[in-house]
Amino acid sequence: MSHRHQHPVTVVTDGACSGNGTDDARGGWAAIIIAADGSEVVLTGAEAPSTNNRMELMAAIEGLAATPDGSTVDLVTDSSYLARAITDDWLGSWQRRGWKTAGKKPVANRDLWERLLAQLARHEAVQPRLVRGHAGHELNERADRLAQDAAATAEATTPPMDGTASEQMGFDIT
Repeated sequence: MSHRHQHPVTVVTDGACSGNGTDDARGGWAAIIIAADGSEVVLTGAEAPSTNNRMELMAAIEGLAATPDGSTVDLVTDSSYLARAITDDWLGSWQRRGWKTAGKKPVANRDLWERLLAQLARHEAVQPRLVRGHAGHELNERADRLAQDAAATAEATTPPMDGTASEQMGFDIT
């Protein structure tokens, strides 16, 4: 039985991708985790080739993975793709249809959506809060800069992440 955390944890995420949609696209993600006491942890990672949507999902996956089991999480994102998949139950609909969209096409980024579902299940509650990107939200702007910096470090030889970034780097942040 997991311990329930009374005070919410805030996880601010962002993804970035230079050359999105091209074979040499370089992606980066960032998650800023803020505990109820104000302490914070910053995580970043990179992948090449990648897409902006994959990086948005990786930021959420890694941010949630770094929070204690049973947490109540305020997930701050500028990605409507991520927020709506949770709040509008796209995830549930995709699962019920065998990971197909309403148009009967395979769901893009299924590997990451399944990893996100596993992280969502670990927590008491995860409430996405959609903020407008590049609109002066201080923590979102900071996450954006961190994700951009991470994308700049990605190299075309960086393999797509099969495990979490922490597993690929050889340490455990959970």
